[in-house]
Amino acid sequence: MPSLTVENYLKAALQITMRSGGETVSTGELAEEMNVSPGTVTSMLKTLADSDLAAYKPYEGARLTPAGRKLALRMLRRHRLIELFLAQTLNLSWDRVHSEAENMEHAVSDYLVDRIDDFLGHPDCDPHGDPIPAANGELRGRSDTARPLSECHANTSIRLVRVVNQHADFLRYLSEVGLERGAVGEVTENNSEAGLVTVIVNEKSVPMGYHAANQLLVESLPD
Repeated sequence: MPSLTVENYLKAALQITMRSGGETVSTGELAEEMNVSPGTVTSMLKTLADSDLAAYKPYEGARLTPAGRKLALRMLRRHRLIELFLAQTLNLSWDRVHSEAENMEHAVSDYLVDRIDDFLGHPDCDPHGDPIPAANGELRGRSDTARPLSECHANTSIRLVRVVNQHADFLRYLSEVGLERGAVGEVTENNSEAGLVTVIVNEKSVPMGYHAANQLLVESLPD
């Protein structure tokens, strides 16, 4: 059976490639994602390669093999379903569910995960808007129309559909200003020179720098 560490690396590699749209992940990207040194990542990539879970070439990065991707999708499915289960059944806030799911995802059985999926009605997305893999690995809830808030012009009506940055402090801030998943608002300013976007949510003006606005994926609403 794969170790907890192996499962975490595979899941991290998959999430990086999903965000980038590529197939290869660099040592530096994995080190940042896992909050470890590049040397530690290199050692693990060699282990994954020896187990036929990743193809690794020094200075070029790594690519998940079909076996590695299958296991990574399995862990991602567990994590996101557990997050949603905790949010919907125990009313845990979206800034708490990630850390709890990290602790639980390695312990639950596939049988229990499938029962959770059935209980929740085979949901498309977790509380942050991330698509949930089905049992066959197909990603449910992927949106081809969502774009970063930073790319929206002024006078555009938007709905928040996904939050990429899921650090607890950032999520708590979004809750405080009313920008939770599903929130509807209007972009009133997009100043590229200042790197600032302002959106009105619940009659409240929320200014946001481009770095933060890039972490919010929105869909445009008809006028």
